[in-house]
Amino acid sequence: MKKFFSYVCILLTVSFAVAQEEEEKKPAEEFKSYSKFDFIPGEQVIYFEDFEQDAIGDFPDKWNTNSTGEIVTISNTAGKWLKTTRDGKYKPEIKTTGFPENFTIEFDMIFKAPAAPEVGSSFQTMMIDFFVAPNEQTLTADANDGGSGTGARFSMQAGSEFNAFNWKEGEPGLRSTQSKELFATKNGKPSHVSIWIQKKRGRLYVGETKVFDLPYFLPEGQKYNAISFMSTDNVEEDQLQNFISNIRIAVGAPDMRNKLLTEGKLVTHGILFDVNSDKIKPESYGTLKEISNVLAENRTVKVKIVGHTDSDGDDKSNLELSKKRAASVKNSLAKDFGVEESRMQTDGKGESEPVSPNTTPEGKANNRRVEFIKL
Repeated sequence: MKKFFSYVCILLTVSFAVAQEEEEKKPAEEFKSYSKFDFIPGEQVIYFEDFEQDAIGDFPDKWNTNSTGEIVTISNTAGKWLKTTRDGKYKPEIKTTGFPENFTIEFDMIFKAPAAPEVGSSFQTMMIDFFVAPNEQTLTADANDGGSGTGARFSMQAGSEFNAFNWKEGEPGLRSTQSKELFATKNGKPSHVSIWIQKKRGRLYVGETKVFDLPYFLPEGQKYNAISFMSTDNVEEDQLQNFISNIRIAVGAPDMRNKLLTEGKLVTHGILFDVNSDKIKPESYGTLKEISNVLAENRTVKVKIVGHTDSDGDDKSNLELSKKRAASVKNSLAKDFGVEESRMQTDGKGESEPVSPNTTPEGKANNRRVEFIKL
């Protein structure tokens, strides 16, 4: 009996070790899948929303809609999410007179179909527009209402369709369509969407895949000042399962070479981590790759990597977390990008050196950063 018990224990231990090894492989594989991901977020966060301040079951306080919606949590998925309704349009309050020529938009979305979607069967779509709003209250700004704007639409079905389009003074302009299988395997799981605007040019990514790279994505002569989301489907209303969260808008085109080599200090908000963790999110790949390129081209340069957090949590935990995050960045640059460890030092400052007030989601997002200091 003792031998049998020992055998079972050994078997369980081995099984656990194998499972643990498999789990450790998954993040590395996911991160490396972003090897062609060249997206780099804007330099300064001007809008951030993770619905942390909103109560479950309520409509978010700083949003408007022509329909309804509610904040929910999702099992096995971190954070809070805005659950949308069919044909509802959702517009966050963004305090800006207009986006500059260079800006980025990021958000997480979840499609949850009632069954594996097939061509011609039920499917769901999510659309995002960024536009010049005719007035602050409008929730219907599109090509039929005048003004100017640009939009992107995603659908979940077999051979998923992606549309990019724009309009100016009420007249439709560019329209581009791509078919890519990006959501069928992620039914009910988050997908990260990244949009990168450089003057007229627009790039759109879903996860690590670049869906569009259009030189004339934006109509000329317009300064965009609002975004909205819309969801729709052709299934029963109680089966509608479209969610959005972690909306992040940042402005400015980062000049990493100049910041690090000339000014001696590079501050980036493009290296992201899981909540209360030092695990680097895979969408940080483009930023890390660009930093590694700067270091590869300037092999005599040594840097100190310094982590910073917002003020949520206690000082001691934040200090420890910031140090761990800096160490994770060093480890990734060495292991994934070939930067010599001897060229990098690490430190963490926790919440002790904020660059923005910790009283708003945008301020907290700007305080969560990684700095590279030239030595």
